[in-house]
Amino acid sequence: MRQATRNIALTIILLTGVIASWAQTDGKSERDRRYQYFYLEAINQQEKGNFSAAFDLFRHARDINPDAAEVYFQLAHYYADLKNDTMMAYCFEKAAKLNPDNATYQERIGQYLIAQQQYDKAIESYERFYQSHHDRTDVLMLLLRLYGQENNYPKMLETLNRIETQEGTSEQTTLTKMGVYEQLGDNQKVYNELKKLVDSHPYDLNYRVMFANWLLNSGKRKAAVKELNAVLKEEPDNEGALLSMLDYYNGEEMSEKADELTQRLLQNPRTDSDTKLTLLRQAVRNANFVSGDTAKVFSFFDIVLAQPQANADILMFKVAYLDYIGNHESEAERTLEKAIDVEPDNASARYELIQRVWQREDYDRVIALCQPAQQYNPEEMLFYYFQGLAHYNKKQSDEALETFRKGVSQINSNSNKEIVSDFYAIMGDILYSKGLSSEAYEAYDSCLQWKPDNIGCLNNYAYYLSEEDKDLSRAEQMSYKTIQAEPDNSTFLDTYAWILFHQQRYEDAKIYIDQALRNDSTLNEEELGHAGDIYFMTGDTDRALEYWQKALDKDPENALLQEKIKQKRIPETKK
Repeated sequence: MRQATRNIALTIILLTGVIASWAQTDGKSERDRRYQYFYLEAINQQEKGNFSAAFDLFRHARDINPDAAEVYFQLAHYYADLKNDTMMAYCFEKAAKLNPDNATYQERIGQYLIAQQQYDKAIESYERFYQSHHDRTDVLMLLLRLYGQENNYPKMLETLNRIETQEGTSEQTTLTKMGVYEQLGDNQKVYNELKKLVDSHPYDLNYRVMFANWLLNSGKRKAAVKELNAVLKEEPDNEGALLSMLDYYNGEEMSEKADELTQRLLQNPRTDSDTKLTLLRQAVRNANFVSGDTAKVFSFFDIVLAQPQANADILMFKVAYLDYIGNHESEAERTLEKAIDVEPDNASARYELIQRVWQREDYDRVIALCQPAQQYNPEEMLFYYFQGLAHYNKKQSDEALETFRKGVSQINSNSNKEIVSDFYAIMGDILYSKGLSSEAYEAYDSCLQWKPDNIGCLNNYAYYLSEEDKDLSRAEQMSYKTIQAEPDNSTFLDTYAWILFHQQRYEDAKIYIDQALRNDSTLNEEELGHAGDIYFMTGDTDRALEYWQKALDKDPENALLQEKIKQKRIPETKK
C-alpha cells in the first residue's frame, strides 16, 4: 500500500493537535470514544509499517466521524500512493474546509492545486489561509506569483501593497511594481516608483544608474545623460554608469566617444573581467558588421591582455577571433600558450594547442604539452592518447606502450569508447611488433569489447591470426566485417584474401586480391607478394612472377622473393 513511512515528526505534531482538541471535551460520547480508538490504532499501525491495516482503520474512523479533518488528511496520502487523484483532492479539500485554521491542511491543498495548474482555486485557498495568518508574508509572495500566472495585474498590485504594509518598501517590491506598471503601459507610475526608490536611497548610486537606464530606454536621453554625468561626478569609475554612457554613445553613433570610453573601461583594473569580455565581443561585432576595423579590435585586445588575467577566457576569445579572420595561426598558437600559462588546468585550451601542433607533426612538442596535462587533468584520456601516438610515430614503442598503459589506468564507465578502443588497438599493434602475440590478442579483445566495429583493430587482429595460422574461422569473420565497412579498401581486401589463402580457398582468395589490385599503385611489397602467391596457387605462374617482381622492386633485398622468382614457385615450407 504505502511505499514509505510518513514523516514521524509530522505525525506526532498532527496527533498532538488532535489529542489536544479531544481533551477540550469534558464528556465524550460513545461515538467519539470509538473514533478515537480506531484513529489512534490506525496511527499505531502506520508507524509499524502496516499500511494496509492503517488504511482500513482510517476509513473506518472516517465512517464513524465524517467531520474529523485529521482523518481526511491522513487518507489523502494513501489515495496519493494509490494514484487516485480524485479521492486525494477530495480528502485534502475536505480537511482544509473542516479545519480552516490548520496551516498544514491549507498549504497542502494549495500545493496540490498548483501542481494541477488550477491557479484560480489555489488563489482562493491561499487567500482563505492568509485571512487567519497575516504574519505569513511568504503566502503573499506565493499569491503574487499566482496572480502573475493569471496576468491579474490589479491583484498583483494589491498584493504588493499588502507585502509593503507588512515588510515596508524594498527594492524587490518596487521593481516588481515597475514591471506590473510596464505591463499596464503606465509609464508615469513606473517613473514614480523608480523615482521614489532613488529618493529613498540617495547614497546608492546603483539606483541612480538604474533610473538613468530607464530614462534612456524611454527616449528621455538628455535627462538620462544628466543623471549619468551626476553619478560619474561622484564616482568617475562607476562601471554601470560608464556602460550606460557607452550605450548612449553607440545609440547616437558617436563612434569616437564610444571608442574612447571602451578603451577607458578596458584599461580600468576595476572593470569586471566579464564586462571586458562583453566589450570585446561588441567590438568584434562592430568590426564584422559595421566598421571592418580589425586593427581597432586588436588594439582593444592588447589593452586588456597587457593586464594580469584572472582566467583564460579573454585569451580563448582572442584565439576564436584569430581563427575567424584567418591567416593568424602563429599568433593563435602563442595566445593558446599564454592561456595555458594563466590557467594550466584548462584542458580545452591545451587540447586545442595540441591539435594545432599535431598537424605540423611536431611530436616532441605534443609530448611536452601532454605530459603536464596528465598531472593537471589526469582523467582526460586524450592527453594520454596524443602522447602515446606521438611516441608511436617517433618509433618509440616502449614509451608509447607505457603512456597507453597509464591512460588505461584512468578508464572508467564514463570514458569515451572510441578513444579507449583505440588505446587498446594501438597497444595490441605495439605488443605484436615486440613478439608478444598473446598479450597483443588480449589488447585487441579489450579493444573490441569497447567498440566491436573498430575496423582497424579487426583487420590487424585477423591478419596476425592468419600469419600464425590460428583461429582462421574467427579471423575470416573479423576481416569480412572490415570489407563490408570499406569495400574499396585495398588493405582490408588483401587481409581477407590472405586469410582465404591460408584456408586453401585459392579461387575465392583470387576474387578479393583482384579487387585489391585495382588500386595497384597503393599496394606495398607484402600485399603484392600475396597477390603473387595467390596467382601461383591458382595456376597462373606468369601473373605470379609479375607480382613477385613488382614486390621485389619495392624491396630489393627480400631473399624470399628472390628465391620465388628464381625457382618460379613458392618454396615448399611457404605453401
